Amino acid sequence: MFKVSPLRKRQVIGGIIGLLIGSTLFYLFTLDATEEYISIGPMNKGHQDLSCVTCHNDAKGNLMQQVQSNISHAFGARSQGVDFGTQNVTVDNCLECHDRANDRHPTYRFSEPRFKQAVKVIDATTCITCHSEHNDKERVSLKTANYCMNCHQDLVVEKDPIDISHKDLIAKEEWNTCIQCHDFHGNHRYEVPTKIKDTIPLLDVQKYFNGEDDPYGTDKKYIALSQEEWLKEIDKN
Repeated sequence: MFKVSPLRKRQVIGGIIGLLIGSTLFYLFTLDATEEYISIGPMNKGHQDLSCVTCHNDAKGNLMQQVQSNISHAFGARSQGVDFGTQNVTVDNCLECHDRANDRHPTYRFSEPRFKQAVKVIDATTCITCHSEHNDKERVSLKTANYCMNCHQDLVVEKDPIDISHKDLIAKEEWNTCIQCHDFHGNHRYEVPTKIKDTIPLLDVQKYFNGEDDPYGTDKKYIALSQEEWLKEIDKN
């Protein structure tokens, strides 16, 4: 009669136990009810009703391959690691719901060579530079509103309508005033003021960034898709 060594028995039993535990954890972590526990943080403003799969696609390869690749990267055997479990969110994911033909600052434009130096300071080629994921009610994660300075140092406005000219504001480095007149993406319908005293107070803009009321108004040219609308678009394609 064939005799199995105690070591072999322990290996087999250990393998079975590991498989059962791994399968159980994989099942639990893929349940809709566990999304809030495995998420790295609460959803951003306006994304509260979205599920993980709306933004995060499954990562390439199976779980074991992902683990092996990242271990190899940690020990220097691979130049780069890989996504684990789900892929990181990309611009393409965002544009599935937020694509706007009228966008004043579309992300693809910043891939042009003329913006190379600006992108080193603020990477506007990706949405998550300004709209970091999982930050609760926050809309914009930038700490200051002076980001226009990175591209508009040489701005010239013909027939300048504002009482303190753009030229003078730039000379004085009053970069916070830009966002008090103009929303970055240009998607709001509202009357732009012609006097500095009538511009949106910077404090109100900062509150908007942190998730409070929209000082530019609620009349928008393009409305982002809801998850239900997004699912319908996916089904069409």
